[in-house]
Amino acid sequence: MSLAPPPRVRKLQDALHAKAKGSPDYRFYALYDKVYRADVLLYADQRSRENKGSVGVDGQTFADIEAYGAERWLSELSQELRAKSYRPQAVRRAWIPKADGGQRPLGIPTIKDRVVQTAAMLVLEPIFEADLPPEQYAYRRGRDAREAVKAVRALLASGHTQVVDADLKGYFDSLPHPDLLKTVARRVSDKHMLHLIKMWLKAPVQEMRRREDVQKPPDSDGPKDRGAPQGSPISPLLANLYMRRFILGWKQFGYEAKWRARIVNYADDFVICCRGSAEPARAAMQSIMTRLKLTVNEAKTHIRRLPGEHFDFLGYTFGRCYQFGTGKPYYGMFPSKKRVQRFCQSLNEAMARNRTWMETEDLVRQVNRKLTGWANYYCLGTVSRTYGLVDGHARNRLRQWLRAKMAWTAKQAHRVPNVVMHQTYGLTQLQARRRNLSWAPA
Repeated sequence: MSLAPPPRVRKLQDALHAKAKGSPDYRFYALYDKVYRADVLLYADQRSRENKGSVGVDGQTFADIEAYGAERWLSELSQELRAKSYRPQAVRRAWIPKADGGQRPLGIPTIKDRVVQTAAMLVLEPIFEADLPPEQYAYRRGRDAREAVKAVRALLASGHTQVVDADLKGYFDSLPHPDLLKTVARRVSDKHMLHLIKMWLKAPVQEMRRREDVQKPPDSDGPKDRGAPQGSPISPLLANLYMRRFILGWKQFGYEAKWRARIVNYADDFVICCRGSAEPARAAMQSIMTRLKLTVNEAKTHIRRLPGEHFDFLGYTFGRCYQFGTGKPYYGMFPSKKRVQRFCQSLNEAMARNRTWMETEDLVRQVNRKLTGWANYYCLGTVSRTYGLVDGHARNRLRQWLRAKMAWTAKQAHRVPNVVMHQTYGLTQLQARRRNLSWAPA
C-alpha cells in the first residue's frame, strides 16, 4: 500500500486540485516554491525509499544518505532548489527483457533526482488529474489496470464488438519534447517549474558496465529532443498528459460519435472498441498519431471482430465465453495464455534445483507470495480453469524440488498426494482461495 501523504501535503494537493477543477483555463504561476517545501521534500524522500530501486550513476544509496545524515541531506537539497543551483545528473540505463525477445530501456535517475522528481510530481499531479479524461486508467489514484479490464468488458457487452487492438512503437522513448512541454505549459506558467521538467527531459543517458561499475560516455546521437525515461518518477505523469491529446483529439474530431468508438487507455496500451466499423477508426487513429509525431506499430496493430475473434489487453484475453451449466454465450475474459506461461516459467525459476539449499518453509513462503500476487491481479472473468492449471504446475514443481532436496525417488515424489502439498507443506491453492472469496467475479 502506498504511503499516505501527511496532512499538510494532502491539504496542498487538495487545494491545487480544487483550483484546477474549478478553473479549467487557469495557469498556475507559483509552483516551484512548493517543490522545496520541507514537508513535501520529506514525503518525497519517504516515497522514494518505499519504492527502493537501483542506484543511479553516482552510486549513492539510501544507506549512504543515512550515514551522512538524512535531515542534513534534505536540508541541503532544499537550499539547492531554492538557490536554483540544482542540476540533474545523467540517467542510468538498464535493459529489461520483453516477452517477445526484445529489450525495454529502463531509466534509473540518482536518488537526489528521484526525490526532486517525486516532489514535483506531488505538486503537479493534482492539477493535471483534474484534466485527465475517464478513458485513462494508468498512474491515477483510485484507478488501475483491473478497472481498465472491466471497462473493456462492459463495452463489449454493450455491443462495441469491433476492436482496434493498437500498439505504439516505443511510446515513452518517442515523446517529442517541444510538444510535451507545450502540453505542460497549458496549465503551468511557472518558468522555474517548466525549466525543471525540461532539464529532466534533456538529461543525458549513460550505460553502466556491471563488472567495472564505470560509466560509459553519454549517448552522442545528436540533440536529445524525444523521450521521457521509463522508470523516472515524473515520466508516468508526462506520458498520461501526452496521451490525453490523442483522446481529446479523437472526441473533438467527432470520431467517437461517428463510429461509436470508445477508447480504453492504460499507459502506452489502448484499444478502441467500436459499435460501427473498425477500419475507418484504425485509419483515423493512425492519422492522429502521425500528427502527434508518434509511430503506430503496424505489425502489432490489428482489427478484431468479436465473437469470431479474440484479442489480448493488459494480460487478459477477451472473447466469447460460455456460462457454466447453461452454456449460454457471453463476452468475457480470462488470463491470456502468454501471461500464464510466463508465470509458470517464473515458478520454475523459483523452485529450481539450484535452490535446494533453502529451507522448505522459506521457499514455500516465497512461492506463495508469487501465487497470491499473481492471483490478486488475475481475479477477473473466467479464472477457475486457469487457477487449476497453475495449481497443478506449482504442485508438480514443488514435488520435483522436494525430490531433489530430500533425495526421493521418482515414485516417492509421485505418491505425495495433492492435499499434502497444500496442508502439510503449506502451498497456496488458488482454486480454494477463489472459493473463499465470495466477491470474486464470475
